[in-house]
Amino acid sequence: MNRKLNNAGVILSVLMALGMASGHAQQSGHANDFTSVEYFEPPHQMSIKFRLSGAEAQPLAGGLLVINQFKLETYETNGSPGLIVKAPNCVYDPLHDTASSPGHLRLETADGSSHVEGDGFLWRQTNSFLTISNHVQTVIEGGPKRKTGL
Repeated sequence: MNRKLNNAGVILSVLMALGMASGHAQQSGHANDFTSVEYFEPPHQMSIKFRLSGAEAQPLAGGLLVINQFKLETYETNGSPGLIVKAPNCVYDPLHDTASSPGHLRLETADGSSHVEGDGFLWRQTNSFLTISNHVQTVIEGGPKRKTGL
């Protein structure tokens, strides 16, 4: 039941972000500063499980969204950050809970000590499963590093 509420919340937030109630935003057809969150199941329902965001989201046919400057942040039940995933853009399907792109992706630990990069990815929200398709490189450092952008 909580899962259905999350999907409804995602769809509602997408519609609100795209400004379906606003004539001006309807004409532009996109939203700036797109954000969608999912929370853990009880007893941690007040803690964010992940935050998906982007600088811009544009609607496509079938309810899909193109998200520019895609960023996915995961969290532990105690609120501490887990992983950060960044890509220049992706296609997000809120109805099937997936994000994908043939482009470049960078995944890093919150402390910056390790990262994985590659080209082409599919992220499945339902089981938090990320597949990186091609040219995958993994770097594991000895200690925390300074975070870098894409």
